[in-house]
Amino acid sequence: MSKFAPQSADDISIATIRALAADVVAKANSGHPGAPMGMAPVAHVLFTRFFKANPKNSKWFNRDRFVLSNGHACALQYILLHLLGYKLSMEDLKQFRQIDSLTPGHPEAGHTDGIEVTTGPLGQGFANAVGLAIAQAHLGATFNKDGFELINNHTYVFLGDGCLMEGVAAEAASLAGHLQLGNLIAIYDDNHISIDGDTAVAFTEDVEKRFQAYGWHTLHVDNGDTDLESIYNAILEAQKETSKPTLIRLRTTIGYGSKQQGTHGVHGAPLKADDIQAFKTKVGLPADQSFYVPKETYDTYAAVAARGAKLEAQWNDLLASYGQKYAAEYAELTRRISGKLPDNWEKALPVYTPADAAQASRKLSEIVLSAIVPVLPELVGGSADLTGSNLTRTKTMIDFQPESTGLGSYKGTYIRFGVREHGMAAIANGLHAYGGIIPFVATFLNFVSYAAGAVRLSALSKHQVIWVATHDSIGLGEDGPTHQPIETAAHFRAIPNLDFWRPADGNETSAAYYAALTRRQTPSILSLSRQNLPNLEGSTIERALKGGYVLHEVEGEDLTIVSTGSEVSIALEAAVKLNSEGIKTRIVSLPCWSIFDSQPFEYKLSVLRSGAPILAVEALSTLGWQKYSHEAFGLAGWGASGPYKKVYEKFGLTGPNIADVGKKVVDFYRKKGGEVVSPLVKAFDLTGGQH
Repeated sequence: MSKFAPQSADDISIATIRALAADVVAKANSGHPGAPMGMAPVAHVLFTRFFKANPKNSKWFNRDRFVLSNGHACALQYILLHLLGYKLSMEDLKQFRQIDSLTPGHPEAGHTDGIEVTTGPLGQGFANAVGLAIAQAHLGATFNKDGFELINNHTYVFLGDGCLMEGVAAEAASLAGHLQLGNLIAIYDDNHISIDGDTAVAFTEDVEKRFQAYGWHTLHVDNGDTDLESIYNAILEAQKETSKPTLIRLRTTIGYGSKQQGTHGVHGAPLKADDIQAFKTKVGLPADQSFYVPKETYDTYAAVAARGAKLEAQWNDLLASYGQKYAAEYAELTRRISGKLPDNWEKALPVYTPADAAQASRKLSEIVLSAIVPVLPELVGGSADLTGSNLTRTKTMIDFQPESTGLGSYKGTYIRFGVREHGMAAIANGLHAYGGIIPFVATFLNFVSYAAGAVRLSALSKHQVIWVATHDSIGLGEDGPTHQPIETAAHFRAIPNLDFWRPADGNETSAAYYAALTRRQTPSILSLSRQNLPNLEGSTIERALKGGYVLHEVEGEDLTIVSTGSEVSIALEAAVKLNSEGIKTRIVSLPCWSIFDSQPFEYKLSVLRSGAPILAVEALSTLGWQKYSHEAFGLAGWGASGPYKKVYEKFGLTGPNIADVGKKVVDFYRKKGGEVVSPLVKAFDLTGGQH
């Protein structure tokens, strides 16, 4: 592959893609036809000349990865998937943006065959692509041998002006340049249009110079509408540059061929029927037919699919030969591709008794990582410039760096993300999407909020990303309200398919890791303390894995206190005082709401039972505790700067004060009279538990 060779079906195939884009959006009366029509030529050249994948097996491990970061242009991707023979029929194209269709309004991983990552929120896909490229570089360096280039795919990403305006893309681009990811090729649709109109109103920087400053190789094609040879040559040159990622600035006309071409009117609204008919007549397609695909177009893409099937067959033969020569590496690689954890890995998890010293849960997290990293080589991750605070780099880890820097190698599993929380999170989604890797990332809990857009997509896309989120409350002390998370837990607890863990001691920390590593389709946030926490009587990994359990039981109780994390030991202190004064008090630890919610109703009701009032205690906003308690004590506003014990005292989060609060709760419900029914007893339950 060295010189562009025109094919007789090129023009009609590009015209077909453009016409289908118009038809798909028109039938739905919703969507974005402009970018698909503008990017049809580059898509055609990329997929017919370069792209290596097998549509009959969309999960072939060494396939090239394609990411549509400008996900609003998904009509283009769906059309390509259909033409290539993925599990997407013409009927599916006709159901674009309809309920339960395989062609939703933005691409969704795990929903539509051939979609690698969920895109739509701009810049996310671009950052995901950086993660995909890191994964390839790492796994290639780890498993490739002389004569066995098992893992050598490229990652291609289409993106638009909106992606480049988003900060998450800038963070990821900066890191990708530093990491010298030569397998990453980004094609920027420079059509000068965003929703507000011409980009001249807000986006006038020199994108190529910006990316050159990041350490990228940059190219440009001035006529992306018809100059297929220049498009081909640019992609070919990008492939030849192996020490830098490449950005190709492709000048296109949005909505090319329509009456509204070049205007923002074609960005996010269907074309009128007469416009579509006029376009089809102009390009030689039947104007009276919708969703028409000429035989030569289908034949062209069938040949691409056949090529991909042949490539996979050759790769499978190579893998088999690799297995004969490198049996241990073969076993490890195939295990990791399958997603199966090593046998008995969980035996490495630390177990604690109350006699063990009190430690911060961030330190307990480090102890877990130190124990499991040697037996789980698929753990790849790092910190957003807080390694010494998050305690995430174990002694056996090597940094993931280009060897030319002298700082590590691509075999390394520890990534220095820099102060780029949002980029880090989106990159982690790409790491998981690639396969063979379980990513972990770390920062202060408060700054997971910086990454919230990507965390949400982790949950929506079922990416198993593990967050080591330290300094998780007012207990971080002197840094004060700017760093003390108050509302963060409520936010992330509200996200579906996201486990937010706030462990109270060592066993609960081990349980959090066990759940995070075994729940393969769910991201986890481990909310960890800066201050020391005692190991508690009654806590076990098995109990904590239910998400909530009775830590201290009494019969005929007057009060139950339910708590999480660093406040559980405070609740126990309060219970000792209350019990000594004749107020029978039981204690419940509820480290993970989402997992507790999934337990059978009978179990949940045995933990948070009827008969006595339930008081929740947490050094965070009380929002959400109404699900589990009658009353809640926490933070009504921001925290404060000072030594953490003084801060806790200021806000009444001490054993004696919680005991006083508990007395008031008991007195109130005694005076109120009547049966005290568990808050869990409701007419219906949306949590997924068994009622």
